[in-house]
Amino acid sequence: MNKEQVVEYLNKNNIDKVKFAFADIDGILRGKVIHKQKFIDGLQDGYGFCDVVFGWDSSDTCYDNTSVTGWHTGYPDRPCRIDLDTFRTVPWEDNIPFFLGDFSKADGTDLHTCSRSLLKKITQQCHEMGFYPEFAQEFEWFNFNETSQTLQEKCFTKLQPLTPGMFGYSILRTSQHSDYYYDLFNLLAKFDVTLEGLHTETGPGVYEAAILHDHVLKAADKAVLFKTAVKEIASRHNIMASFMAKWSEALPGCSGHIHQSLWDGGKTENLFYSASDAHNMSDTFKHYLAGQLYCLPHLLPMYAPTINSYKRLVEGAWAPTTVTWGFDNRTAALRVLHPSEGYTRLETRIPGSDTNPYLAMSAALASGLYGIKNKLPLDIPPTVGNGYQDTKNGKLQSNLHDAAIDMQNSVIAKELFGEGFVDHFTQTRLWECKQFAKHVTDWELKRYFEII
Repeated sequence: MNKEQVVEYLNKNNIDKVKFAFADIDGILRGKVIHKQKFIDGLQDGYGFCDVVFGWDSSDTCYDNTSVTGWHTGYPDRPCRIDLDTFRTVPWEDNIPFFLGDFSKADGTDLHTCSRSLLKKITQQCHEMGFYPEFAQEFEWFNFNETSQTLQEKCFTKLQPLTPGMFGYSILRTSQHSDYYYDLFNLLAKFDVTLEGLHTETGPGVYEAAILHDHVLKAADKAVLFKTAVKEIASRHNIMASFMAKWSEALPGCSGHIHQSLWDGGKTENLFYSASDAHNMSDTFKHYLAGQLYCLPHLLPMYAPTINSYKRLVEGAWAPTTVTWGFDNRTAALRVLHPSEGYTRLETRIPGSDTNPYLAMSAALASGLYGIKNKLPLDIPPTVGNGYQDTKNGKLQSNLHDAAIDMQNSVIAKELFGEGFVDHFTQTRLWECKQFAKHVTDWELKRYFEII
């Protein structure tokens, strides 16, 4: 929609307020409700938004190790610009108009801490190479009979899952909470976040949803909106939805796998497919896959951004631990799917549900394009069988600190995303490590309090 169409819609429907949001470095939506006139007035030059949103963590604690903003700058406003193409209404909030924004400046330069702006840059490079990037992210998450208040009262212990037992792909379990289940499917569709599929996964109260594939920027927008929308819809059913990568050591983790393919500019031909190849993989696909394999150790925090992410990336937990790829192999880091020309694609299985979709998709697309630009050969053979035991090409870092240091020192990461982004992002990850390091865990209390 253009400005005139949006204004006409607001006037015709007697709408006096608009909601907008943008994703911070962790993929958390920050935003406001503003008056219609303020919305109209800001369409050209943007809306002043305190840049502390790029100077604090997910708990609103200010960083002391980043330079983009802080006490030394006085936390000024930065202009956030709304993308009118993201227009939709929120069906569970009286259909208030909603837009996504970012900090891409009118002159083409971007705030290097803005994750959506970063993906826009990578996408533009992809278009300039003649490719149309088609992406989708899927999510697993746990649902609990809890509220924000009960979580605090229970100190996040003895939580009650929505349903008991391991009921993967269960028709029974979803029918027992069909009002919530179908609200998710139907309301998300009305919110223009259409699901390809929705089902239970194995574990108490865990669901999995695959979002219908789309152009990479729209796919990332929908992935970001999906996580917040699920939480809001769940709350209306007195349910708490959690996208932690691994909330319990005794249960499976929650994935955020990314599916991707490159098409010609007119989106008529899947450029990953080749009928002449034994596995229907084009040279473009092989270079793209080689690029992801090569860059993976340099970009791991963009796929696994939290302390908790690495509790999921352990052997035998349905998440990868090695630099591997395979044909329809769920133990490998990268899974090639080639059932038909239209659905030949790559699934990047490292990301968990705790990812910032803009950053995870930026990492996947940029590293794949790196392989194409440099014509990297696919010289790593496909893993057959157990990918956890295939360590000949390396293992993923097992913790956020080491992964962040690797990225901080990586020439490849700086080439792909710029020094400004890499410095800021890795410093925020090292901040996470610093916050965790000083925390006394329940494990330590139980192990040492009495006996040591």
